[in-house]
Amino acid sequence: MSGGRTSRTGRIPAARGTGPEDPPGGGKAVAVWCIGVAVYFVAVIFRTSLGVAGLEAADRFHVNASALSTFSLLQLLVYAGMQVPVGLMVDRLGTKKVLTLGAVLFTAGQLGFALAPSYETALAARALLGCGDAMTFISVLRLGTRWFPARRAPLMAQLAGLVGMAGNLVSTLVLAPVLHGVGWTAAFAGSAAAGLVVLVPLVLFLRDHPEGHGPQPAARTAGAGFVRRQIKESWSEPGTRLGLWVHFTTQFPAMVFLLLWGMPFLIEAQGLTRSTAGGLLTLVVASNMALGLVYGQVIGRRQAARIPLALGTVGLTALLWAAVLAYPGGHAPMWLLIVLCLVLGGCGPASMIGFDFARPANPAERQGTASGITNMGGFIASMTTLLTVGVLLDATGDDYRIAFSTVFVLQALGVTRILSLRRRALSREAARGRVAVPVQATARAQAQETGEPGPVAEPEPRSTACPLPGTAGRETP
Repeated sequence: MSGGRTSRTGRIPAARGTGPEDPPGGGKAVAVWCIGVAVYFVAVIFRTSLGVAGLEAADRFHVNASALSTFSLLQLLVYAGMQVPVGLMVDRLGTKKVLTLGAVLFTAGQLGFALAPSYETALAARALLGCGDAMTFISVLRLGTRWFPARRAPLMAQLAGLVGMAGNLVSTLVLAPVLHGVGWTAAFAGSAAAGLVVLVPLVLFLRDHPEGHGPQPAARTAGAGFVRRQIKESWSEPGTRLGLWVHFTTQFPAMVFLLLWGMPFLIEAQGLTRSTAGGLLTLVVASNMALGLVYGQVIGRRQAARIPLALGTVGLTALLWAAVLAYPGGHAPMWLLIVLCLVLGGCGPASMIGFDFARPANPAERQGTASGITNMGGFIASMTTLLTVGVLLDATGDDYRIAFSTVFVLQALGVTRILSLRRRALSREAARGRVAVPVQATARAQAQETGEPGPVAEPEPRSTACPLPGTAGRETP
């Protein structure tokens, strides 16, 4: 059945046949992708290394808790602020060049942090590290879309996130005892050597794309309006904006919990020991890794599950947070805290769904920019929550119930935006032959967008869109 005809079930099937843009996948693709995720793995180790050295950093630089938290906030600020520029760089320069620059910067930042003689120098080193770290994830996403069929893209994105969480575990389980054993300088300078280790295969063997699957010449064309055009065209796509808000709404509860406020909450508000609290934080990471595989497989097989998975994760997270914060007596039972940590583990995989909306909404030459816009969402929400929780704790005398209510406000904002954007985003996917939805729903959404009465006839696939490789010949159930 051709892409322009409607099946008897009233759904629009994708066009038959595999387009020339469809990446081949295979063993070489896996090898190239592994080089990229190895760079990302090291970047995450460096990113989270401060989390196991907070007390040592306070003693080394003679700072209080507020000054110490500035390390994390500055790193997040740099990371979030770099997302769109990095996306533009990936689209303009290619993955290899951006990843190489990122590896050099985060290695220099980790080494500078090891040798920093003052608080100000250490801040500059963490900012440099954050700048290099910001260049890794979008580059890895680009490798996944350039080397693998699109039906594998959700799984490859989730696997990349899983590798990142593995880096978090390494910093907790390996770097922490090394730090206590050999001291600050030796531990951080020694870990910086990992950046050099991944830099060698990156320079020698990584390629941006398979032979014959390079970007269109227009993607390499420079011009005065290139940056504005890339951002404007990416943002104009409802799928890009939907991806940003999905990432915004789903990621931040777990990130805030892991990055800064989880340990104080569990110890001070819930009365747990440091070792028990550390075990619960590790449980969040383990749950994230396990659920990442599940989410990737589900979305790869059934695109219609994207919105239910995202909203379901948000709803379940809000429910568990409310149950813990409202528990009589203030101290929630251990079983409830365990369930909360297991559910928080789903926030990372759910945030990856945002990229599964931005990816099919943009052609290959805008993938980096669109991913950068999407990736800003969760980090903006995390920075907002980190700051707001700290301010409310100071203002209320460490009342965690009030402080953590910020989570519900941001979740409500995000869910509102997701619900307002989802119909237009999905209808445009359907019009491009990328996802099957009822014809009547597509026509209504197109009519709302154009302001004209919508015909009941099926929409024609847009010839200017970048077809989603690998979806040809299959209809999303």
